Amino acid sequence: MARVVVVGAGVIGLSCAVRLAEAGHRVDVLARELPLETTSVVAAALWYPYKALPAERVTAWSATSYDAFAELAKEDTGVRMLPGTEVLHERTADPWWSGAVPDLEHVAPPPSYADAWRFTAPVIDMPVYLRWLRGRLDELGGTLTRMALAALPQSEDVVVNCSGLGSRRLASDLDLHPVRGQVVLVEGVSLDRWWLDSAGPTYVVPRSDIVVAGGTDQDGDWSRTPSPEIAEEILRRASALVPELARARVVAHRVGLRPVRPAVRLEAEGRVIHCYGHGGAGVTVSWGCADEVTALVGGLVAAPG
Repeated sequence: MARVVVVGAGVIGLSCAVRLAEAGHRVDVLARELPLETTSVVAAALWYPYKALPAERVTAWSATSYDAFAELAKEDTGVRMLPGTEVLHERTADPWWSGAVPDLEHVAPPPSYADAWRFTAPVIDMPVYLRWLRGRLDELGGTLTRMALAALPQSEDVVVNCSGLGSRRLASDLDLHPVRGQVVLVEGVSLDRWWLDSAGPTYVVPRSDIVVAGGTDQDGDWSRTPSPEIAEEILRRASALVPELARARVVAHRVGLRPVRPAVRLEAEGRVIHCYGHGGAGVTVSWGCADEVTALVGGLVAAPG
């Protein structure tokens, strides 16, 4: 077993830390932002492979995560398995990731749409879930320390880099760029299913106490300040998709920056394992990536010398 330093406390970093601690490693997480300050807490957190490639690896990671979330939904973790529908503006073949879900089926679309499919997906209440991940790490003896790093740690320990957009600096990766997502949190309406229209994108995802309405897909935009005009447009699109939202009350506005690159980087570089660039699919691939990271750490620890 080894001491492993995980850099980053979003959903990817915490998932990796938990799996590594479950494997018996001593795990210390270092992060500039604590879990409830990260982009992860903004996510609508509907399981859905979005802006993450390559397709084959992402599908495999997503399938592993789907099964893990299905188990976590049986506990008090903030995870629920909910049915939902994606509506489409033209007839469309099954999505490339369809093999990761057990029950995807085409259904009759609502008026003004050309196609639709329905499936059951994990929906994660991120504030609740991130607290659960933090608690699970504590139970396993791991630590979490706020620390702004100028560079990745240099030591004999294994380092797992889950710093998201921070990897532009920490890994000198200029292929990594933000795709801005803005959401509106509303209350006063009860929904038992999610809805998605990739145009926009527009999505309506119920949490236990509120509904997340989104969103935006602004490539290269670093602003974390919510735009009132964009919020109004989001609510217009979301209410067209789910009319019940017209009577909802707005309670908050949030912005997150998705860490996007041409392909997810999950690989070993010496005693550093990079795991970043998950786009809008960090939650969706989290457990699959964590399992692969744990296997890579095991290989480094077992290697001679």
